[in-house]
Order: sequence, then C-alpha cells, then structure tokens
Amino acid sequence: MSIQRLDKIISLNCSVSRRDARKLIKDGKVSVNGLPALRAETPVETQTDKIDVDGFDFTIKEHIYIMMNKPSGVISASDDKNKTTVVDLVPPELKRRSLFPAGRLDRDTTGLIIITDDGDFTHRLLSPSHHVYKRYIARLDLPLSEESVKKLESGILLEDGTQCLPARVEAYENDGVPFARIEIREGKYHQVKRMTAACGSHVEELKRVKIGALCLDESLAPGECRELTPQELDLVFENE
Repeated sequence: MSIQRLDKIISLNCSVSRRDARKLIKDGKVSVNGLPALRAETPVETQTDKIDVDGFDFTIKEHIYIMMNKPSGVISASDDKNKTTVVDLVPPELKRRSLFPAGRLDRDTTGLIIITDDGDFTHRLLSPSHHVYKRYIARLDLPLSEESVKKLESGILLEDGTQCLPARVEAYENDGVPFARIEIREGKYHQVKRMTAACGSHVEELKRVKIGALCLDESLAPGECRELTPQELDLVFENE
C-alpha cells in the first residue's frame, strides 16, 4: 500500500462516490488518527494511519478478493440492465464501486469465480503465460474415448481453426454417467464445451471447482460468497 488522498480511500473502502466522501469529510464525520479530518486531499498512509468514518465499519484495503460459488443463470459481468450479474450478488459488506469478475463463466456454468477490483491481479490470472490452470467438471452425454483424451492433452485444433493449448484431462463415470475433469490455462469462448464437442461429446453441465491450487469452498451455497484470505490468494498462482 502507499500514501493516498483521504477522499479516495474513503470512496474505495466505503463504496461511496468521491463527492460523497468529500461531503463526509466536510460534515465532520471523518477522523484520522483520532483527529478531525479537515481536507479531502489529506494524505493518508494506508498501512499505519487509522481512519474512522461515522456510520461505516471502516477498514483500509487497497483491493478486495472475493470467492463466489456462481449459480446458473447469472452472467459474469459488473453491470447489466436486464440480467443479474455476479456483482449484483455481492453483499453490502463486501461491495465496492469498482468490482468486476476476474474472468468469465458462461451464464449456465456454475462454480468458482473470483470478484475483485485489482486489474493487475486479473491480468496475471488470465494470461496463458502464467500457466494458471482452471479445473472444470463436465457432465457429458457421451464418454470421452482414450483417443479423444489424448487429443485434448496434446492441444486440440477446433473446427474453426482455433488452436487450444494442451489440457489436463481425466475421463470417468459416476453411476454410469460420463464425466470429464478438464484443466485449461486459457479462456477462449465456450472453450471446454467446444473442446469436448470436437471429440463428439456434448457438455450437459459444467462447473469450475479450482483455480491454481485454490479450491471452491463447498460450504458456499450457489450465489454465496466470502472474502479470500491472504493464504488462499497465494494459492491462485500455485499449480499442483
């Protein structure tokens, strides 16, 4: 963290506009290290200074990282006039004005998604060069053959000429129903569905359960979320 303007810190951590933050300061509702704050441009050391804002449970955080168990039917976006977004489901105590999903899941895909306000983190997470694998569990209409698994593991070429990077794949059955555990380190449009379709299998249901070494907290019901711990955040960039 670093030295930042007081109004910016309040806006970021209280999910209010900069104008509202300045009004809180002007109205005498803000103190820094026990003393009334008088100016919006007051410099604040985010690691050591203590800020109190009347009416808010205030904790300085430069960024926030939220794990959500995304439900089906919700889109991976920050805002949409007609559809419910993952950001709409974030509870008030975790809300920030600049939240967005770090990557996307299809509307009908469920499971692990990270919501944040940290652009650098998101770029690192989504770049194929960083080799962050995402694990999906796909329920299929037809099982993947050994030949199909080898094609996916070698980097399959889709019908439209899209070249996929090598994936990690395990085909299995559960009570006679075909499944596949698929790990990819890129996020092309409908990628898992298109990869399996190129092998003659249709995805009936898809869930993301892992990013790097970070597993979805199965205690989270669909639509529920919680803040990631620093230790869990480190897991994102580890691959088993």
